[in-house]
Amino acid sequence: MQKNELSISLPWGQIDTVLLDMDGTLLDLHFDNHFWLEYLPFHYSKKHSISLDESKKQLEKLSSEVKGTLNWYCLDYWQDKLEIDIVKLKEDTDDKIDFRPNVINFLDYLKSKNKRIILATNAHPKAIELKLLRADFSEYFAELSSSHDLGYPKEERKYWEILIKQYQIDPKRSLFIDDSLSVLDAASEFGIAYVLGISTPDSQKPAINCSPYTSIHDFTQLIC
Repeated sequence: MQKNELSISLPWGQIDTVLLDMDGTLLDLHFDNHFWLEYLPFHYSKKHSISLDESKKQLEKLSSEVKGTLNWYCLDYWQDKLEIDIVKLKEDTDDKIDFRPNVINFLDYLKSKNKRIILATNAHPKAIELKLLRADFSEYFAELSSSHDLGYPKEERKYWEILIKQYQIDPKRSLFIDDSLSVLDAASEFGIAYVLGISTPDSQKPAINCSPYTSIHDFTQLIC
């Protein structure tokens, strides 16, 4: 594989653990954006006999009330709140689940360097299970950790305290990659030594700004 012209040099000798987000980092965020912003609003509008625009407004209001909390990411919460089978609807559109570019190449690279790889996601366990049926990356990971199992979202410091204790992680020798600026802030403020953003989490949308963090658009940028 040719080295990416926008390669980012990391001190791999000082990194033991690589913590990776799932949606928007390993997997194309297009699936989730399409589901939550288009597919679910369509079904919600049918259920309540309202326009699609009104459906989107109502769902956006409900979403804003819990954004940044575990409930925002919880499929059970939304299933109860909306009285809609969220998991079934996700299964109906699972053909859109796909890896971001060169994810497997990067995981192979990390494996060749004997790095410990841990999934650190806010995704609900049922969402992880569904996505692994379409894009299975589990063989590369020492642990598949959902914030729902830890009791706090990645936006909160308590999450990081529990994560490093439970999995015996040295934050000073860890790399974390995520597409959410608020999560990157939380990881950096906690003390994760190396923090990188993803500039193109959704293949169907323009690049996002991860400043002040260095960001990548393709994992080949990290392969030396």
